[in-house]
Amino acid sequence: MGKIVIRVDDRLIHGQTIVAWCPTLAIQEIIAIDDESAKNPMLKSIMTMSVPPLYKTHIVTTEEARSLLSEQSAANRLVIVRFPKQLADLEETVLSAEFVMLGNIAKRPDSVHKVSGATGIFYLSQQDVEVIDALSAKGADVCFQQLPNTLRTSWDAFRKTIE
Repeated sequence: MGKIVIRVDDRLIHGQTIVAWCPTLAIQEIIAIDDESAKNPMLKSIMTMSVPPLYKTHIVTTEEARSLLSEQSAANRLVIVRFPKQLADLEETVLSAEFVMLGNIAKRPDSVHKVSGATGIFYLSQQDVEVIDALSAKGADVCFQQLPNTLRTSWDAFRKTIE
């Protein structure tokens, strides 16, 4: 059975995903979960345009993701969501994933926490923090890591840096 790794990245599929994360994690299937993008053929086309054919790629709604992720697969899967609040909708998958990595989240109207790091700035809402805290308390391995060659920081350590 393949492994599942979850990434929170508001850019969903982009060059860093394809060039750095997929080879590092031996990914064979990418599942980007975003209701808006999944319902927009133009956005789906743009997002998948640069994905090499060796990666089976899905841009799906949360509901479609639940169905897709409930199927057994021998492939290593990278599941990408835009925001931590989406993790609550996928709790079963999150708790069975190898780990959840927090990667990139730009400032939003509900952002109240800012974390500055070597490779950029990461924003969280209070709801994001509560969702991650709850999943971490249930045993999810949550970490912050922007690139494979940058420091991986556990959620517990990362949380202490929140302003």
